[in-house]
Amino acid sequence: MDLEYGPEYDVFRKQVRAFIEAHSHLAPPSSDRAARPSSKAVEWQKLLIEHGYTARTIPQAYGGYGAEPDILQSRIIAEEFARARVPGGLSNQGISMFVPTLLELGTEEQKRRWIEPTLKGDVVWCQGYSEPGAGSDLANLKTSAHIENDEFVVNGQKIWTSTAKQADMIFCLVRTEPDAPKHGGISYLIFSMDTPGIEVRPLKTMTGHAEFNEVFFTDVRVPMHQIVGQRGQGWFVANATLGHERGMLGDPDALENRLQALIALMQEERLGQGRAIDNPVLRDRLVALQAEVAAMKYNGMRILSNSLRGEPGGMAKLIVKLQSCELAHQISALAIDAMGELGILYHHSPREREGGAWQWNYMFQLGLIIGGGTAQIQKNIIAERGLEMPREPKLAKISDAAKATADMPRHKQGSA
Repeated sequence: MDLEYGPEYDVFRKQVRAFIEAHSHLAPPSSDRAARPSSKAVEWQKLLIEHGYTARTIPQAYGGYGAEPDILQSRIIAEEFARARVPGGLSNQGISMFVPTLLELGTEEQKRRWIEPTLKGDVVWCQGYSEPGAGSDLANLKTSAHIENDEFVVNGQKIWTSTAKQADMIFCLVRTEPDAPKHGGISYLIFSMDTPGIEVRPLKTMTGHAEFNEVFFTDVRVPMHQIVGQRGQGWFVANATLGHERGMLGDPDALENRLQALIALMQEERLGQGRAIDNPVLRDRLVALQAEVAAMKYNGMRILSNSLRGEPGGMAKLIVKLQSCELAHQISALAIDAMGELGILYHHSPREREGGAWQWNYMFQLGLIIGGGTAQIQKNIIAERGLEMPREPKLAKISDAAKATADMPRHKQGSA
């Protein structure tokens, strides 16, 4: 098997390395977890776009670099930034989820208005999807909007809304057609988080920080043109965004970066008389993780190849979110074990490593296994759509069957 990329790609790799060597001092720290990117992160993002190392294939008219898709060039960029342990471009709900949704389904006016400032980190978005009674069953959402004087008037509540406190804008699912079937009465609205009638209440997690929020809407007025897709067809748009969300959460380049950081940590940390990486048990775990990260990297290349050929991602795409989120958590778990007794330190201890980033990731990534579709939901999707297994029985049907059995005479229950 020939794994060489070819001479022209060797030249491109040298160009990427030269850029990193010349500009890496301008990059923000890898442990920067701010919901709103720092000024240094924004300037780094703009520099990467200018040289084509992020937003590479997004048209220049919308603020991207405008290159033709090239799988191997994209792979080389990811490899070199991971090798140098230099952060790549920004990844958030606006850039990684909303922008590709607009590229697919937005109007020309929406693309020109929102993509460039979002790509450059000047506009931060949050996602208004989940509700107290609509999580895994998202189409059960109750947040509603009626029309009054050429405006949508929105009322309701969202929950688990990341970055709502810091966001400028929200893309939000609301029910605009109350008499339509539940999947058919939803619209996908976009509006400012400064709109009167919006209240944000932070939700603190076990990390000690409020990564999530509750958002309440009381007579929030939204101009009717601020809708992506047609009124009542938001479920189709919402699923496009969910597909991009799973891609973001399952980003193989992010896994590669974390793996390289883990290797560096294990080379530096000492357990007993030797380095953590020399411990045979920890080293075996590391090798297993390396193999899984490599598998996800090549799986990502397969998905991209299918996309460029206009073919569906199939099973390769279905496993990404489940496998990558669990793998990211396992990487953080090994890092904590490799630090020994220092692994339990958190909240600004003087011996804390990397500002507690490993501990924060370990806790936060548990939430990512749940968010964006729980691991159990992902397994159902893989089984039913990928393996074409029978659909899981609905709870209501199980309850009805159990009730029917309970109502039978006892002598007939055994044969039921």
